[in-house]
Parts: sequence; C-alpha cells; structure tokens
Amino acid sequence: MNPSEAHGPVSAEPRVPTEPLPRLFWRFLRFGLLAWGGPVAQIAMVRQELVEEEKWVSAAHFNRALALYQVLPGPEAHELCVYFGMLSRGRVGGLLAGLGFMLPGLLLMLLCSWLYVHFGLGSPWVKAAFTMVQAAVAALIVRAVHRIGGHSLTSRPLLAIAGLAAVAQLLGVHFALTLIWAGLTTVLLQAGSRAGALALTAACATGVGLFLAFHAPESAAPLTASAAAPNGAPPSTLSLLVSGLRAGLLTFGGAYTAIPFLQNDAVARGGWMTDAQFLDGLALGGVLPSPLIIFGTFVGYLGGGLAGALAITAGIFAPAFGLTLLAHDPLERMLHHPRARVFLEGVTVGVVGLIGGTALPLLRAAVHDVPTGLVFAVALAVLFRSKARLTPMAVIALAAVAGLGLHALGRM
Repeated sequence: MNPSEAHGPVSAEPRVPTEPLPRLFWRFLRFGLLAWGGPVAQIAMVRQELVEEEKWVSAAHFNRALALYQVLPGPEAHELCVYFGMLSRGRVGGLLAGLGFMLPGLLLMLLCSWLYVHFGLGSPWVKAAFTMVQAAVAALIVRAVHRIGGHSLTSRPLLAIAGLAAVAQLLGVHFALTLIWAGLTTVLLQAGSRAGALALTAACATGVGLFLAFHAPESAAPLTASAAAPNGAPPSTLSLLVSGLRAGLLTFGGAYTAIPFLQNDAVARGGWMTDAQFLDGLALGGVLPSPLIIFGTFVGYLGGGLAGALAITAGIFAPAFGLTLLAHDPLERMLHHPRARVFLEGVTVGVVGLIGGTALPLLRAAVHDVPTGLVFAVALAVLFRSKARLTPMAVIALAAVAGLGLHALGRM
C-alpha cells in the first residue's frame, strides 16, 4: 500500500511518516512489551500513540481499519500493527511491525513452556496455584462465550444456530461442516427464506445422524476427552503447522474462538495433551504481554518441543500477516458485499456455538470439587460485574493467591 494514498490534494487524511526500519521495528517492539491487559487495552494503546498523539491517520480511518479486522480472522491488535507498519514502509514495514509486536509474548511463552515441561507442577504450592487458576480460566471462557454471543446472537434463529453448533461439536461433527452450515443458514434467513434454512438444517441433521449411526465410537471422542494423562502419539511438525494455520484462519471475534480448534487437535483427537494442560496454557497466555492466541505456542511446545511451538505459532499468525500484507484492499471491497458480510456473521455465530461445546470438557477438567467451584463462581461474578481492562489478569492472579492460601491452610 502506498503511503501517499493517505494525503491526496483533496483528502483530509494526514500523511503517514516514512520511518527508518530499525525505528519502526523498535516502536512496535515497545508496543509488544507493553501489551498487557488484552486486546481492548492493546488497541487503545496503538490508537493513543498513532492516531491521537502522532496523527498517522484520522480517527475515521482507524475505525474503518479496526472494523475490517474485527470481521476478518486473526488478533485485531496484531493486525493493526502490521497495517500501520505497511502504511509507513510497505510490506517490509508491515512484516517488521507485526514481528516486533508479537516477539515479547512469543519469547516469554517459550520460556514458560520450557519451565512447565522441565519442572512441571512438582511443587505442591505451584500445583495448588495452578489448580485454582484453571477454574478462573474456565470462568474466562464462559464469559467470552457470553460476550461474543451478546454481539452475534441478536435473534432467536441465530441463537438456535449457535445451540445446534454446540451440539454438533459435542457429537464430533467436523467444525468446517458446522461453520459452512451456519454461514449458509444465516444467509438464507437474512434473505427471508426460512423454509430454505429449515430444509438445509434438516438435510445436515440427517447426514449427521447417518454418519453417527456408523461411526459412533470415533465421533463421540470430544465427550470423553478429559484423559488423566496424554495418551496419543506426538504430532509431527507439519501437522502442528497445519493445526495452527487452521486456528489462525478461524479466529473470528477474538482469540477465544481458536479454543475449539486447538483443543480438538491437541486433546480430543490428538490425545497428546490433557484438558488440564490446555487450561494451563490458556492461563499463561492470559497474563503475558501478547495477544491471547499466543497460548497456541504452549500447545505446540507440549506437542513437539521448540520446533512444534514455532510451527504452530507460524501457522496461527500467518493469516494475520497475509490478509493484511497481501489482501487488505480487496478484502475491504469484498466485505462491502452484503452476502459476504452476512455469511461471515453466520460463521461467527457458529463459532460461538463451537466454543460453548468445547467449554464443557474444559469445565469438567477445571471445576471438580468445592474449592474450584467457589473460585469459578466468584471469578465469573467478577468478570460479569467489572469492565476494567485488567480484570482478567486480576482474576487469574487472585485465583493463584487463593490456591496458595488454601494450601497454606492445609485444604489442598
């Protein structure tokens, strides 16, 4: 993208500065070092410096770019950094900006993953803290379902689509089929063809019923996915790359939407990771200065060491880089087409259902006695009542403190 597009003779857009590449990389590396508090805080930080203080673009320009990335898959804050780097120094600038923003979180997650694998939770104090953190993370997932669903499930038919998607997830239906059905059904409903939507749903339900009749043991895997220990073969580096790419392409509405896809690959199907370990990775991702999707690095590390961690991370972030560097303008034009927007909205509704279906085995792994139940309930209440941007981090930290306190009292 040419920076001159932002300052034509008629347009009121300010001019994006052409920064030296080292300075550009350092700017976004600094953003990454300060990226605490989740996507809302990260986006606000980028807006404050580049729009309000240095006036790279107008507020209206920023809002248009943010709206596009909220529709497209990938972490919005990271995509905005790539976009602004591209505005300043073309595709090389976009690549450096994106790498700078993700590097601190990636390195910290690699360190945490190494410590987790080599030292584990052998200390009873650490185990007590992580047990309660898992319950708090389960509350975060439930809150995410409600938050994303509140923006997407705006009618009873859409609520029904999400509910059926959750059932499909529990039955082991492949997520791609579920998402295609959700998108097409939403398009039919938007066009006023309720009969067409019902016919499509009935045909899909019949197909799923026939499939389950012949493949019931395999398709029921997600219902029995909470093994006490990993029982599957380690995945190949290539399969981890593909798993990350699939998750990266389907992160609509935030990093929580990647949970069902990575959990399915690592726990339900692959069997090389437990639900408890998956929750530990989510907890670590929630407290690091990075997009939450960095928890995928932990998943890859447990599956294939350093090579696996880098492979799955590359897959997860590849769409965020590619869609911005190669396809921002054509995608922006395409998303003005009403049918395309409606289909993507339907896909988002389906993803909400998938998260809900995935949350059940994770809840079963996290909430298993009275103390974890109480932490889950209190964390959920705090998350619903407080809108402060650091609330998720505070909830995780307080849950860890609660675990340490219970252990000190001899209750764990």
